[in-house]
Amino acid sequence: MAIGAGLGLGVYAVSNAGGTYLFAITGGLTGAVVAIGLDAYRRAGRLTEVRVTVPQLSELTFVVNNDARQVSWQLFIESVTRVSVQPLDDDEGLLREALTSLYGLFATTRETLKVSRPSVHAGGGLTVEHLAVNFLNAELRPFLTKWHPRLRAFEEGFPQRPESEWPQASECRSDLRKVQLNARQYVLAYARLAGVRDAQAMIEGSQIDI
Repeated sequence: MAIGAGLGLGVYAVSNAGGTYLFAITGGLTGAVVAIGLDAYRRAGRLTEVRVTVPQLSELTFVVNNDARQVSWQLFIESVTRVSVQPLDDDEGLLREALTSLYGLFATTRETLKVSRPSVHAGGGLTVEHLAVNFLNAELRPFLTKWHPRLRAFEEGFPQRPESEWPQASECRSDLRKVQLNARQYVLAYARLAGVRDAQAMIEGSQIDI
């Protein structure tokens, strides 16, 4: 209602204005339209093509602008500090903590995409959303769907036994290492889209946050 009333008053003012006032009003409206147009041009015009290679998808071309770079940076930082890209030897850590961390990464990635502005589609290039959704559906979801209920069944069936006595622990850790290897390529792809320098060094030097 307020916007409608404002537009109505603006139209009435223009229709009844004359001379200097008419030029001032039309000039102001023209300036507003130009400003909006320039903002849209800046967002769509600063597009960059980036080629990355990720598991199951081979080499792909992505088109990114400043908004997409910001999303890629958020996904990179969230991923690089988790167990998703950090080695976990057979005698280190707990699988329950690793699965919980991966669940957290899944939820955070999805939330980041939900609250971000959709990327600009141009030139047939893919977007960071495509990369992130593929990571969730092709890597994290299958692993978590397979192993979370199995580990939970052991924990509930044998609450007094340590995780190391779970008969499937070795197989789960083996699958986890495969997911980590693939996840690292996705995280490096996020880094390329975000324009991060020395991403590999950041991954090697980061701390596990689970």
